[in-house]
Amino acid sequence: MRYEAPSSLDQAVALLAKESGDARILAGGTDLLVQMRTDILDPVLIIDIKGIAETRQIKEEAGGFRVGAAVTGAELKEHAKLKSVWPGVVEAANLIGSTQVQGRATMGGNLCNGSPAADSVPALIAAGAKATIVGPKGRRDVPVEDVMLAPRKLCLTKGEIIASFLLPAKPARTGDAYLRFIPRTEMDIAVVGCGVCLTLDAGGKCTAARVSLGAVAARPLLVAPAAAALVCTSVDDAALQKLDAAARAACQPIDDKRGTKEYRIKVAGVLARRTALIALERARKA
Repeated sequence: MRYEAPSSLDQAVALLAKESGDARILAGGTDLLVQMRTDILDPVLIIDIKGIAETRQIKEEAGGFRVGAAVTGAELKEHAKLKSVWPGVVEAANLIGSTQVQGRATMGGNLCNGSPAADSVPALIAAGAKATIVGPKGRRDVPVEDVMLAPRKLCLTKGEIIASFLLPAKPARTGDAYLRFIPRTEMDIAVVGCGVCLTLDAGGKCTAARVSLGAVAARPLLVAPAAAALVCTSVDDAALQKLDAAARAACQPIDDKRGTKEYRIKVAGVLARRTALIALERARKA
């Protein structure tokens, strides 16, 4: 196995594009290293992107924030302004593993690991984030909901790397939140995850919303009917019941040791309502 630590994205892309064998990107390594040690993966090339400045920065851009793909969860939590503007995204990233793991784990790695249960992904989708992908043909921005196609399968083509995420400018009276349900009290994989972002007008009615579910299908979902259930309402009980029903209807889960299909579907509705109420409260205070 070869290890490379390029200092630029161009160098990383060239290494990745040239390699004919299995090449892997190391951002935090909290998934990759475990999979290598358990013989799930045996790459011939590891490309460490932590030395590339663009992947390690958090900066304000276009009224929002650009977050490097190799920024750790701990660093996200320490960025006071980002945490105040997009608390749901930061909270989701800080549910990945233990405190020690959060010192290494990244949103880029969490997405590229290709797990439908990834915690940071529904929160990014709800926020309307885009992934900036760099490859041999240049750069392209892709909505986060379109990056993962199926378990362990991404939209990336040969030589492409996710360099950063762009969180958009947040409208006034907008709140976001992320919740998950897990079998244990911490450090477990989500049975269901839910991200909600909503915007209110001056009178308290919802004018826009995005709802995302994780761990209930082959990929994290952007659930438009669930968002539509909230728009043009005051997010009252009737709207929340419609949200619950729409969230359940979107689910296509599997049975596994963490929960049955029926259980996941029920939890998805409950979690959507609870997450929406947190987002609502934050929007009222924004």
